[in-house]
Amino acid sequence: MTLFTTILAFVVALGLLITFHEFGHYLVARWSGVKVLRFSVGFGKPLFRRRLGTDQTEWVVAAIPLGGYVKMLDEREGKVSPHELPRAFNRQTVSRRFAIVAAGPIANFLLAILLYWLLFVLGVGGVKPVLGEIAPSTPAASAGFNEGQTITRIGDRSVTTWQDVRLALLAHAVDRTPDLDVETVAENGVIHQLKLDLSSLEADDFDADFLGKIGLSYYQPAFSSIIGQVMAGGAAERAGLQVGDEILAIDGQEVLYWQEVVGIIRASPGHLLNLEIMRNGQLIVDLPLTPEIALEDKIEIGKVGIAPKIEHEMLENLLVKISYPPVTALSKAAAKTWEMTYFTLRMLGKMVMGDVSLKNVSGPITIADYAGQSAQMGFVAYLGFLALISVSLGVLNLLPIPVLDGGHLMYYLIEMIRGKPLPEKVMEIGHQIGMLLLITLMIFALHNDLLRLIAR
Repeated sequence: MTLFTTILAFVVALGLLITFHEFGHYLVARWSGVKVLRFSVGFGKPLFRRRLGTDQTEWVVAAIPLGGYVKMLDEREGKVSPHELPRAFNRQTVSRRFAIVAAGPIANFLLAILLYWLLFVLGVGGVKPVLGEIAPSTPAASAGFNEGQTITRIGDRSVTTWQDVRLALLAHAVDRTPDLDVETVAENGVIHQLKLDLSSLEADDFDADFLGKIGLSYYQPAFSSIIGQVMAGGAAERAGLQVGDEILAIDGQEVLYWQEVVGIIRASPGHLLNLEIMRNGQLIVDLPLTPEIALEDKIEIGKVGIAPKIEHEMLENLLVKISYPPVTALSKAAAKTWEMTYFTLRMLGKMVMGDVSLKNVSGPITIADYAGQSAQMGFVAYLGFLALISVSLGVLNLLPIPVLDGGHLMYYLIEMIRGKPLPEKVMEIGHQIGMLLLITLMIFALHNDLLRLIAR
């Protein structure tokens, strides 16, 4: 994955999500008769500026693509001509102001529905939840899971992919469900009803290796030990390994399958290994290879930068593609958006309560990384990423924090109850508190991002 791909995917994602969000504010403001002075995607120095429409609204693309805003005519921000007072935002009824502010997050949820609808029409690909080796002394081992079984149901929810499994287990794990019903089907067709105890999970266990903490792993086909890809700049390339090389032995230990190669390399960070390989029918012995040292969950492992030759028939048996007719896809998309919204709110609540570690908070670096990875995986994967981030942006903006849309909505609800706005002084203090909270959150998120980069 190139840096250019990551940056481009990140900028496109932010541009699309911010534009939709601000366009929600803009449309409802116009429908309400409010004059819009400026529509800006990004902050800072304008890179593009043009005035359009009867109101000569200024359309701006600015240099810092980490947000945007819609500036409306408002007496609190400048002098307003008497004939334009009815079009000032602050002169609108509280219900209209509420609708204008709420329209931004709602636009993000509508965008998520559209993106999920496209996904379900085009077809969502995934990997069947076939179990690999079950780690001993884990909840999965205690429940009686076995390698080769396929998970078909978790609680009252059917699952068809590993993504479904992860989301369903996370939803139950945050509640530390003690006896979660899980249905699996063995390779011989026998159905098993298992009880999975998630009560032993701790706040720090809800990370990227969440399934590993439970003891579950993906089934990996027994690929041969033939190299299918050599990463540029990696230890394997420096050692002279080539695509098509078949690894026969490492330090005199015979290997037949790719998993054996991976196991030895991972267990040998920084240690010299001597390989015996077959290249174009010729045997090469004592080829030296020293795996680079990498960190995985604070444990040193070896990496050399090679991938196996993919045997597509094996993979096709593990892949599934799900698609729906357009009308059905729309209802599925709405349900998926609600599910992800509810799940995001629950995870935020659990973080506040201390049930889930704040280490799971991600900042722009991690989001950019995920954007690049999903873009590399293809258009459909990128659509899924955009839908998820759109939901997250909608939820974030609805939080009752002053300076966010949710903070303004909170003020308007109080105004509806009191029959008059809060005093300016109170709102000013709230604004300062909100800014402090946001800056603290951003620093914390960037701190987490940097820790993830260092741990790679």
